[in-house]
Amino acid sequence: MVSFCIRKLLWVCSLLLLSPSLSLLAQQASPQSYSLPALIDAAQHHLPVLRQKKALVDAAKAGIRDARDTYLPHSYLGDEVLVGSDNALPGSYYSFGLIPSVSSGINPANNSQAAGGNMAFFFNEYDLVTFGLKRATVGRAEADENLSQADLDRETYLVKWQVAKLYLDIRKSQLQLGIDSENISRYAQLYTVIQAVTQSGIKPGADSALAMAELSGARTSYNNTDGQLRQLYEQLGFFTGIPSDRVFIDTSRIQNNLADKRPGGIGMTFPGAPADSGQRANPLIDYYLKQHSLYLQTENLVKKSYLPKIMLTGITWARGSSIDYQGKYASVPDGWGYQRYNYLAGLTLSYNLFDIVHRRDKEAVVRNETVASEYDLQQQQLSLQNVGNKAEQGILTAAKNLGEIPIQIGAAQDAFGQKSAQYKAGIINLVDLTNAGYVLYRAQSEYVQAVSDWLLANLDKAAANGNLDLFIQTIQ
Repeated sequence: MVSFCIRKLLWVCSLLLLSPSLSLLAQQASPQSYSLPALIDAAQHHLPVLRQKKALVDAAKAGIRDARDTYLPHSYLGDEVLVGSDNALPGSYYSFGLIPSVSSGINPANNSQAAGGNMAFFFNEYDLVTFGLKRATVGRAEADENLSQADLDRETYLVKWQVAKLYLDIRKSQLQLGIDSENISRYAQLYTVIQAVTQSGIKPGADSALAMAELSGARTSYNNTDGQLRQLYEQLGFFTGIPSDRVFIDTSRIQNNLADKRPGGIGMTFPGAPADSGQRANPLIDYYLKQHSLYLQTENLVKKSYLPKIMLTGITWARGSSIDYQGKYASVPDGWGYQRYNYLAGLTLSYNLFDIVHRRDKEAVVRNETVASEYDLQQQQLSLQNVGNKAEQGILTAAKNLGEIPIQIGAAQDAFGQKSAQYKAGIINLVDLTNAGYVLYRAQSEYVQAVSDWLLANLDKAAANGNLDLFIQTIQ
């Protein structure tokens, strides 16, 4: 008995100790309400594609440093200790990178006696005049960095656009889910009433079966909407890295407007912008501008690459040999010390006569690439203009529909109330009543559709005009 009490006491203590942790886990598992800016911020920190673009920007910045450092002087320091024969003949030869003799010793006959030698050198070469090549190289690297940054900005902009559109789609589905739930409740109440009157013999039994069919159909619509909503939350989790069961988007304000028959209060007022406002600041346009600039810098680099170069060179070296100036051989180690010192400096002009042909060919290639980038830019401008024009028409259509919604919902609610009373009084049949219920359901659904169309059209217009961030700030 004592042991049983002790075990029970330990079990209770364990539960008390674990209860804070269990409570914390329960709190962590509960969904949290997220605003659109918060979701966009999560996506910017989560998506690997944005971190990849950022790494490419850092690589391009390193490329600028590399371009600047390319034109540092070339300095070589070397030292070699040699053992070999000194056996040569007079006459010239073409060197293949290995000189047979370092002392040019000339003997009456072959002499294979070993001689020691030593050589150290310090060589410098500097591009003194590049005729703008250095500046063009750095300019091209800077244009590449600007393009990489524009690519990151464009990808970030597209992610914002996608997340914002997904956010609005989720709000639409949640509102539709509420309407579907209300429709189920409506048909469930009808079924209860119809079942009572059919059991009393006032109405035929077929009405009860038809009411059950309508109720089942309402549940099916709810299930479809709920499935679509879950898929949208999964897609949101892909962008943000937040598990789908931890996210909740609040739509209570719009739902209250629906209940109050005030479709105009949709939760935001978009300030609008001229159709051509800020197109050059639009990241979707700026990317192509930076791409065009890169090709222009490449053209300039090609022109400068085939100009002459003036180089400043200098070398100093020291030599030692075990053969003296009279041709007498000493021991090999006697040559492993420095005995003679020399220096040489000069200016070198270098130009390849066939660079005229090479330059012409390269310029033809990059010039056509530049022309192609101009057409790329024009195509993007036309595409965004088309998006903006279609969005403007969508806004006008949705605004007209929103003006009709209060009339439609009010009339549908009145008609359903009257039909319900008439059915209970036995004046009309169930078909008339379900038709009235469908009209009310359609009016509420069209309200959600009109609000969604209005918001999505404004989103597309803002994105096309480069005002996406301003639009996101207005979403409540």
